[in-house]
Amino acid sequence: MTTLKSSWNTSINKGGEYKRKDSQFRDVITADGSSGFKAEVGRYHLYVSHACPWAHRTLIFRQLKGLENIISVSVVHPDMHNKGWSLEHDDESAKLYGTTGDELYGSAFLSARYFDKAPDYRGNITVPVLWDKQEQVIVNNESSEIIRMFNTAFNDITGNVDDYYPETLRSDIDAVNELVYQGINNGVYKTGFATSQEVYEENVNKLFLALDEVETILANKRYLTGNTITEADWRLWTTLIRFDSVYHTHFKCNVRLIESYHHIYNYMLELYQVPGIASTVHNAHIKRHYYASHLTLNPFAIVPLGHSQDWFAAHNRAVMSSELMT
Repeated sequence: MTTLKSSWNTSINKGGEYKRKDSQFRDVITADGSSGFKAEVGRYHLYVSHACPWAHRTLIFRQLKGLENIISVSVVHPDMHNKGWSLEHDDESAKLYGTTGDELYGSAFLSARYFDKAPDYRGNITVPVLWDKQEQVIVNNESSEIIRMFNTAFNDITGNVDDYYPETLRSDIDAVNELVYQGINNGVYKTGFATSQEVYEENVNKLFLALDEVETILANKRYLTGNTITEADWRLWTTLIRFDSVYHTHFKCNVRLIESYHHIYNYMLELYQVPGIASTVHNAHIKRHYYASHLTLNPFAIVPLGHSQDWFAAHNRAVMSSELMT
């Protein structure tokens, strides 16, 4: 019998610390098809959760790079329990949470895609999944690699040559990505899923030290690597927009709110206001997933109302560019 590993608690080590497992599907789409997966219109499909910050990255790059009509999407249900990501879908869940069901195969659970061509798969069932409809296999389930494929592989098809990982900034981007991933992206999970006081305090302190460092960076730069938005900004941003409504309370990351960081908060607003980005954010789905799926942390699955935020408030970040030019 195949055992699913979909829950966060499969990744807790004996010391009580959350250890994220590496993604196992790592093939690449290329413009010329030399990788075995050629960039083509309509060939590829994303399975995502609107709750997951890693999956959210791929939706952002799909939007930024004009791939909406080239790569189709299925959205899972926000509730995830013992059978993993569910593809349950009805009119109510579509309206409230943006679910789509499995429009390709009608599967009840995302695990079906993992076992289609790998019946002995023993890894975690995660989103995003980049699926090849032609070969009916998973191409890749590592978000950092998927967004780089989207960044360049389809340029000849779309004519969109915007580059979020430019050669001249790669060393800077890589350095920031490491800081952000270790301290913030994964830091909120290591804090929230800690099962000992010592591990919790160690990780929550590292998290806020990393946020303090980012605040210092953004006090001197409009974006993380200068005057240009890069993948580093989007990789951070998907954690920031979940922070005050979810991570602060649910994951006990409650030393400070993001709203209390002047530069980070306004930077977050600016990126939200980039054309097309607001449509990728589904806060009801985000909150429903975290509060109603992690029942060890929140056994009654009560979803807090939270506070309202004006995502279109003036951010005044443009002044940073003019100051850097002087």
